[in-house]
Amino acid sequence: MKQEKVQPIRVLGIVGSLRHGSHNRKLLEAARALAPGGMEIRIFDLADIPLYNGDRDKDPERPDAVDDFKRAISAADALLIATPEYNHSIPGVLQNAIDWASRPAMKSPLAGKPVGIMGASPGALGAVRAQQQLKLVLLATLAAVMPHPGVAVGQVAEKFDAAGTLVHEPTREFVAAFLEDLGKWTRRLRGTGEHQDVARQAA
Repeated sequence: MKQEKVQPIRVLGIVGSLRHGSHNRKLLEAARALAPGGMEIRIFDLADIPLYNGDRDKDPERPDAVDDFKRAISAADALLIATPEYNHSIPGVLQNAIDWASRPAMKSPLAGKPVGIMGASPGALGAVRAQQQLKLVLLATLAAVMPHPGVAVGQVAEKFDAAGTLVHEPTREFVAAFLEDLGKWTRRLRGTGEHQDVARQAA
């Protein structure tokens, strides 16, 4: 019997921090290294996206970096977002990027897009409050956020080495399992056409 070929999954990774030594960038890099066969993770840098301005959110005034971001989301099969926690919520740079990407309302490239969420922090909680806030924001855009508690990596000093490599084996295994789940979630929605249906209904 001929074995059915599994289509690859293209994941767009987004780091909710601009800091050079960001713990969440390290976590996303670890996820890229741990991605299962058939999954490719590309990381998009939010540094060039300006503050949202509705007056510029139209052709030809829309910034090129915003168009690049929205095209990258559209081309991806799924998103993987790693967020720090600032004041019990998500960083402004991440909220700002979502604000740009969520336009036009109900018809954006986020509508129906499968999304997995992760977070890392120096403290014990692993940005769990920011992850909950991020879920609420993404659900408002009609994104298909995974029904999963996500990945919360606390006490990062004990999990990453001096070079920024994730070396804590239980955490590595958890991230790898989470990526497998993201792949299943994405294939499920792609297979049923559910995420395309959401986007069409919003159009």
